[in-house]
Amino acid sequence: MSFKPTIEFNDFARIDLRVATIIAAEPHPNADRLLKLQIDLGDEHRQICAGIRLYTDDIGALVGKQIIVVANLAPRSIRGEVSNGMLLAASATEDDRVTDVVLLEPRRSVPAGSTVA
Repeated sequence: MSFKPTIEFNDFARIDLRVATIIAAEPHPNADRLLKLQIDLGDEHRQICAGIRLYTDDIGALVGKQIIVVANLAPRSIRGEVSNGMLLAASATEDDRVTDVVLLEPRRSVPAGSTVA
C-alpha cells in the first residue's frame, strides 16, 4: 500500500468536513457508475455526484442515511450535472481493483451540518 505525499496540518485544516443527510438519490442520467444525491447540510441543500452506483444494492435505502462530506470542495460539472461536494467512503481493493465501497457515516444521528473534526 502506498500513501499520498505528506501534507502540513494547515492544509488538512482547510478541509470542511460535515455531516449531511441524504434526502434523495437517483442514478446519474449520463453515467453508469454515478449516483446523483440531494443532501441536507442543515442551512442548505446541495447536489453531489458520487461513484457508488455499482456498490449500492438499493438506491432508495440511501434516503435518510447520514454521510460525511467535504463541504468546501469547489463545484464541478460531472457528465453534465453539477456536484457541490464529495462524500467520504472506504474502498476495499484486491489486486488493485476496487471490490467494495462503504460510506463513512456517524455512529449515531446528529444534526445535518454538524462539523467533523
